[in-house]
Amino acid sequence: MTTSANDSLLARAIARPETEEKLARQILDAALEQFTTFGLRRSSVDDVAKRAGVSRVTVYRRFQNKDGLVEACLLREGSRFFQKLDSAVASLPAMEDRVVEGFVVVLRYTRAHPLFGGLLRLEPEVVLPYLTVQGGPYLTAATDYLTGHLRRAQQAEGRPESDPRPVAELMVRVAVSFLLNPAGCIELDDEEQARAFARRYLAPLLAA
Repeated sequence: MTTSANDSLLARAIARPETEEKLARQILDAALEQFTTFGLRRSSVDDVAKRAGVSRVTVYRRFQNKDGLVEACLLREGSRFFQKLDSAVASLPAMEDRVVEGFVVVLRYTRAHPLFGGLLRLEPEVVLPYLTVQGGPYLTAATDYLTGHLRRAQQAEGRPESDPRPVAELMVRVAVSFLLNPAGCIELDDEEQARAFARRYLAPLLAA
């Protein structure tokens, strides 16, 4: 995909993920079903087109190639995740509490999600590039999302105004590292331990 297409897709994913035209939604729904059933490696644009009931030319016209289709599917699922995360932390009073609970929700949701967690377990060599060397759009999307929350918290809670983006990116990178390599001295399968970790090490970053 071109840079401008990536930027447009990213902006749409962060804002309103369901605003795609009906045909694009139909193709992405089919892609999600195809990828979670057969994996990325064993899925082709033709497979997605057949499942969506459209021609392969129609898929290529909207997503250019398989990589573009995978990227669009990942960004849409990521946007849906942002909505679930918002719902999970909306009632918590302080930003520290939202950071702690948000960290737990990220780990739980991502590991259980058939596309994110499922493919990371089944086809790590295929998925990892989208989360590492090709992961710029996803890192940007997550960082933009968290930066917005931190900036609003600064205003609502009367914190000193400073650029929250570096802190947001650091938090995102920490969460991604645990998702990619959960083995270590910190036991995060236990949600209470995950909360304790986030409260001790992530929440204090807000003071930065």
